[in-house]
Amino acid sequence: MKNYFPSSTKFLSVIFSLATATLLAQNQQNLHMDETIRVLGTTPPVPVALTGFSGEAEEVLKFDLYVQGYSFVSPDQAQYLINGSDNGSVVGSVTDKFARKVILSRSYNGASLRRQAHAFADDIVQATAQLKAIGGTKIAFKAQGNGGAGEIFVADFDGYNPKQVTSDGAIVARPAWMPQRMALYYTSYARDNPDIYFHNLGTGQRRVVAGYSGLNTGAAVSPDGSRVAMVLSKSGSPNVWVANADGTGLRKLTSGVEDSSPCWSPDGQWICFATKFHERRRLAKIPANGGEVQYLNTSGAGNPTEPDWSPDGKWIAFTRQAGDFDICVMPTDGSNPPVILVAGQNPSWSPNSRTLVFNHGSAGHQTLSVLDVFTKQYKDCHRAPGSDSQPAWAR
Repeated sequence: MKNYFPSSTKFLSVIFSLATATLLAQNQQNLHMDETIRVLGTTPPVPVALTGFSGEAEEVLKFDLYVQGYSFVSPDQAQYLINGSDNGSVVGSVTDKFARKVILSRSYNGASLRRQAHAFADDIVQATAQLKAIGGTKIAFKAQGNGGAGEIFVADFDGYNPKQVTSDGAIVARPAWMPQRMALYYTSYARDNPDIYFHNLGTGQRRVVAGYSGLNTGAAVSPDGSRVAMVLSKSGSPNVWVANADGTGLRKLTSGVEDSSPCWSPDGQWICFATKFHERRRLAKIPANGGEVQYLNTSGAGNPTEPDWSPDGKWIAFTRQAGDFDICVMPTDGSNPPVILVAGQNPSWSPNSRTLVFNHGSAGHQTLSVLDVFTKQYKDCHRAPGSDSQPAWAR
């Protein structure tokens, strides 16, 4: 009788080849799925176990890590074991349970316990995810209490240690940071007109950068700090203008209807903004030195505004309005449609290009929150008096 079965050696070879091909196909599929998951903002958080800490240090570590994509589990379920103490100073270590080795061991002193805990969290994120530190960064925002006009405040990124910047007793809006400097641009009605001010936070000195008749708002500083984009209505409709950092050399860039919310690409070559086109609100970009307007595809997230370009150049966050407000993120290359993440508005990127600060809530009762865009995890910031909104992250 003829044997239709291959020899055992040949049979094993065939099985091995099929298994290898299947594994490669699965790996390729998993890579594709991982990329899709990352883009869609549903990446599973990194499981860590946190032991040995209490009180303020534990609170800081849990806040900082949660809003950068970590979850807290029991040691047997964790990928990283974070252990330490906070008896007067923070001492901590991180063990990679899978690699079976300590990847971080450090003690901290010379600052408040809160600062030490932020520094340890930064080191954890750097050791495990190679992300830029955000623990020592600042945010600026508008705080409006008891129906008043509001003032500009600066605080740590989690909302602690707030300090009042303005005392105008007039409407203020849209703070924006000068890169690498403790200085802000913002709009104030201190002179009974919406004017743009530059404010040196170190000296307290400030000056008017744009005080033209009509609207002067939406200041956004170029990554090298040499230029500022603004929305001015000096020639009729609100349009995007660009000037030197001191307001000189003013040049009009756009001529649309109701242009607003300019922001810069991290290479300083483009300005993204919101505009109206055929009675519909759109996002667009234009070369920073002038040129043709290019419209961005925000299909599925209509009525977009308030864009912010991530420091790594890969993402644009924005607000969409569809009855309520939502925070959306999309890749700058248009490779995937926008993702609606959480309810809120006024998103601003952190230096790590992973985390956003934004505000949410009802009118007159807005709260700042910090969001990890890939896991959708977010936590509310410590609240300054009143309603907090329009945050800007220093970077």
